[in-house]
Amino acid sequence: MATARRHQSPSAPAQGFGTVRRVVSLVPSLTEAVAATGPELLVGATDWCGHPPGLDVVRVRGTKNPDLERIAALRPDLVIANEEENRPADLAALRGAGTEVLVTEIRTLPQAFAELDRVLTAGCGLPRPVWLDEAEDAWSALRPVVDATAVVPIWRRPWMVLGRDTFAGDILARLGVRNAYAGHAERYPRAGIGELNEPGRADLVVLPDEPYRFTADDGPEAFPGLPAALVSGRHLTWYGPSLAEAPAVLGTALAAALSGPPTARPAAPPS
Repeated sequence: MATARRHQSPSAPAQGFGTVRRVVSLVPSLTEAVAATGPELLVGATDWCGHPPGLDVVRVRGTKNPDLERIAALRPDLVIANEEENRPADLAALRGAGTEVLVTEIRTLPQAFAELDRVLTAGCGLPRPVWLDEAEDAWSALRPVVDATAVVPIWRRPWMVLGRDTFAGDILARLGVRNAYAGHAERYPRAGIGELNEPGRADLVVLPDEPYRFTADDGPEAFPGLPAALVSGRHLTWYGPSLAEAPAVLGTALAAALSGPPTARPAAPPS
């Protein structure tokens, strides 16, 4: 059972944003969070906002190229964004046009919980949702499920991996996965496939299905000496309702990859 926490009255005004009745979200995971908590508020979202399935709102292009005129035409009381996913120039343009913009910063799991509460309660004026309590409880009860060092590619051609100070890296660390590039100067460094496969660098490769869609046929073959955990990008990189089930979903995938029999694979390609 979820631990009881403070729940704001649904009629309470948003702190600092006035009465909010129309929201545009420029972040897929925040779109899902608002849709799961106050769907009547959501009037616009990006083309990449695929959850919940069947979401019926006006689409405003992508996170990096939002249609500012279409957003303005929706007359939102609030636009919600993220400092990593959305460009400062777009957010400045929205503010310059008189639109309230709430920008989140999420690099760790505790930040995710705090920012979700801020977006939903202070930003949108909604009561704190039960799913957020359940997500906090799921992670607070978690113990590491594996003990491994991993490389975590997020893109191919060129290869890019998780580096320092990332939300996904914090999620993996809580599950018992040490990021081989956690000490890198960059947050998303490029690295050649030869470097990623250097002996002793890692004993696991974690391959999410977003932003690059790694699959059983596209990714594991590049790491012939490592077991590969194909994981849900939504559970690894999204901060929203998926956080409640993420420990179980990710833990199962990681444990299965490390406990399965060795698989013979062809040598890594040069790409």
